[in-house]
This record gives sequence, structure tokens and C-alpha cells, in this order.
Amino acid sequence: MHNQLLALAAVACYFAGGALIALRLLRPDHPLTPARNLALLPGFAALLLHLVSLYQELMTPVGLNLSFFSVGALVGWTVVLVLLLSALTKPVENLGILLMPMAGITVILALRFPDLTLLSDSSQTGLTLHVLLSVLAYSLLMLAAVQALLLAVQEKHLHNRHPGGFVRALPPLQTMETLLFEMIGAGFFILSLALLSGFAFLEDMLAQHVAHKTALSLISWLVFAILLMGRFKFGWRGRTAIKWTLSGFGLLALAYFGSKFVLEFVLRV
Repeated sequence: MHNQLLALAAVACYFAGGALIALRLLRPDHPLTPARNLALLPGFAALLLHLVSLYQELMTPVGLNLSFFSVGALVGWTVVLVLLLSALTKPVENLGILLMPMAGITVILALRFPDLTLLSDSSQTGLTLHVLLSVLAYSLLMLAAVQALLLAVQEKHLHNRHPGGFVRALPPLQTMETLLFEMIGAGFFILSLALLSGFAFLEDMLAQHVAHKTALSLISWLVFAILLMGRFKFGWRGRTAIKWTLSGFGLLALAYFGSKFVLEFVLRV
């Protein structure tokens, strides 16, 4: 019961944080609109509450619990952590409008559908490191995907010459694109480390039920590699960058959660 109360408090803070950031973006001149730092406080409170709850959920007496919804909650926590730390020095806090409520939803789902899927050998430090690198890579590239969606909206409004209050409150287009590729670069680097560390524990892809996950992850890695090369050599930007980013993340989402969903809920392996 204590853990559930912590989780529900975290959900409330996540949604409050998203609402305050939305208020700042949509109604910047409203008298109730909080200052930037104040709007970020509920997010930090949510992270702390969620961390305590998540630790009790993941670290069980019989090993590390990596069930579908537990991993989803871990990803939600990591995404918001990276977002808020980045927001201390970069204008990325508007991504919280979508990402904070999404993190809250992952907490609700983990509460509603408790399950236990143990890491095959959680005593192996290297395997645990691989899992953490994978979660961090996914989180960074999820941030990039949401940034790409925001960039698409901004570009469409500017192209139609109807930049409303929402678009005017965003950083300049060039700054948004620079932030996008910084996220992709960091996520690509961590994804490379995650894949390399994963191959160290790969013995039989079919027996370990990771063939689809490995193949999709490698294709996603290739998509992001081509995108970064295209940016470096040919100056790719705008819609090209957005399409490649969303395609790469879509493949990664299928690799991480699509295969896990099939194994746990369809095949029940």
C-alpha cells in the first residue's frame, strides 16, 4: 500500500508538471503562469517519488524484475530525468507537455498490471549494465522523436505563415534542429554501446528469443547512422531529418517493446 501511495503521488506530480509547462507555453502572459524553474519543480518531485516506488518494484528478493510494464515505467522515469537535466541548460522543457503525462501513464499501467519477469541472471553485472544502457538509449532517442514531432509542427506553421502563440513560444527553428541532432547523437552513441554489450551475452538468438529484437535494433542503429552521416555530409534537415528520426525510433520501439509484448503476452515465454 505504501508503494502504491508513492506511485500515485508521482503520477499527480507528473501531470501537474506537464500542465504547468503547457500553461507557460500556451498562456505565457497569464497572471497565474509560473516562472520556468517553478514549473519544473513538480517534475523533480515526481522523479523522486517515482524512483522510490520503482526501486521497490524492480529490485525484488528473487532478482531484477524486468516485466513489460515495469520496464515501461523505468523508461518513463529515465526520459523525464534526461529531459529535466537537459532543461537546466537547454530550452527543451516544452517536451514535458507530452512526456511527463506519458511517464505518469507508465506508472499507472505498472500499478494496474503487476507482473514478475526476472532477468535471466541478474548476478551478471555486465548483463545489468546492458539493460541500463538499452533503457538510456531508448529514452534519449524517444526524446529525439518527440522533438522531431514538435519540429514538424513548428515547420508546418512557419511554412503556412501562421505562427500562432504556441509556435512563437518555441525556440528558433535552427535551435530546435540543433537540439534534435544533439539528442540523436547522444542516443546513437549509447545505443552503440548497448548493442556491443548485448553481443557479449548473445549465444543463440533463437533459443534466447532475441532474434527479432536484435535485427530491429541493428536496423534502427543503421537508420540513425545514415541520418547522422547525411547531416554531416549533406546538411540534412527539416522534413528529411524528421522522417528518418521517426522511422529509426519506430523500429527501436518495435525492437524493445514490440518483441517484449509478443514474448510476454502472446507467446508467454
